Amino acid sequence: MQKLVQGIHHFQKNIFTSNQLLFERLVGGQQPLALFITCSDSRLDVSMLTQTRPGDLFIMRNAGNLVPPYGAVFGGEAATIEYAVSILKVRDIIVCGHSHCGAMNGLLHPEQVQNLHAVRKWLHHAEATARIVKENYTHITDEKALLTATVEENVLVQLENLRTHPSVAAALSRGELNVHGWVYKFETGQVFGYDAEHGQFLSIEQSDGKPTGHMFAGVGAGR
Repeated sequence: MQKLVQGIHHFQKNIFTSNQLLFERLVGGQQPLALFITCSDSRLDVSMLTQTRPGDLFIMRNAGNLVPPYGAVFGGEAATIEYAVSILKVRDIIVCGHSHCGAMNGLLHPEQVQNLHAVRKWLHHAEATARIVKENYTHITDEKALLTATVEENVLVQLENLRTHPSVAAALSRGELNVHGWVYKFETGQVFGYDAEHGQFLSIEQSDGKPTGHMFAGVGAGR
């Protein structure tokens, strides 16, 4: 806790004072650029990764960057998505997975989470991911490659779940919203975006941040 308290003191003394006009302006409301859906993993710092400032991103985090299909559960995820799209009018939604994801490893090895009832129930929202990997990736024997493929497939599955939310479907149909699938490789700093035209994740530089297509066909053997 001492590290956190010291951090707050540093923020108040140095960061806040030098950005006071920004924080005062934010009192009037928020107009975030995008809804950023990602994992709770402590190794992923969204603001550092995207080099954004307070007010730029509306962020939703949970284990495995999961998006329960609309109606499956009316909890924080559904409310966050609806508010971001209908009230804040975000123009982009990003679902961002990451390398070495513990939730996805638990999906591959359910015995590791058998005593974690809440985690097991939560991972049911990635059941399609588990089925895709189990049936379509039997040729991959390397654990690291299989986990990478699982992370990538899960991003695509969650994007499909995202489209079941009425606010998202309506905004997409009006051409007022774009969705993006990203994977962050935290050990190298690379970010890969799904390119529907090529059917694979390409570096953000190659994909140029363009929206993910509507139909997904799997991403191959992983990276």
